[in-house]
Amino acid sequence: MSAPTATLRSEWAKLTTVRSTGWTLFAAFAVTVAFGTLVSALSNSDYDSLSEQEKLSFDAAGTSFTGGLLGQLAMIAFGVMVIGSEYSTGAIRSSLAAVPRRGVFYLSKVAVATGAALTVSLATTFVTFFAGQAALGSHSTTLGAHNVLRATFGAALYMTLMAVFSMGVATMLRSSMLSMGILMPFFFLVTQILASVPGAKKAAEYLPDQAGAAMVRVVPKSDLPYGAGGGLVIMLAWVAAALLGGYLVLRNRDA
Repeated sequence: MSAPTATLRSEWAKLTTVRSTGWTLFAAFAVTVAFGTLVSALSNSDYDSLSEQEKLSFDAAGTSFTGGLLGQLAMIAFGVMVIGSEYSTGAIRSSLAAVPRRGVFYLSKVAVATGAALTVSLATTFVTFFAGQAALGSHSTTLGAHNVLRATFGAALYMTLMAVFSMGVATMLRSSMLSMGILMPFFFLVTQILASVPGAKKAAEYLPDQAGAAMVRVVPKSDLPYGAGGGLVIMLAWVAAALLGGYLVLRNRDA
């Protein structure tokens, strides 16, 4: 068995034997579906009170994906724990002793965790979509409608990329607590504030979560300078920068 294959199998064994990572992925699924369905039900009951302009721009698919606001936090926690748990327990020393080629170790860990995150994210977004549309009743849409399938895959990809981004940040910071302490409030609160402040709004549009929001919209925002494709490019750039930063820290610093 080649070294990369053995490393992949080892990382898969780690991922599947640590209960916290499994529960975090389940939490991402549960909160996304539950919150998205609740918002869809509330939107259905309030639909008649909307103005004609609001009804024309109503995004049925996007409404069901609003649970992603909470689901992304669970994915952030997953990404942080995948990397940070090795540092917090000291297992990183044993891992690097077993796999001296740090690039192979890092790539294997990220690849295995990304596969798990993508699988859960796809299941989450499709279940969320169908549950949300059921709650919207006569105001629902279908996967065959314009841009809906693209938005559904975009939502899954966004959740996955947030997990991968968090892996890179956790590798740079080498601490679960510090990574969670920065990422959680930043994406739950700070970016929302920046996006509403006139002086910072233009810069905030290029933050990861704002770019990700564009990926899941069926009806694009007219004041946003990019669409779903642009949001994906911006998100990929953030993820690439985080992973590169994580690799440089892992390669140049002792465990």
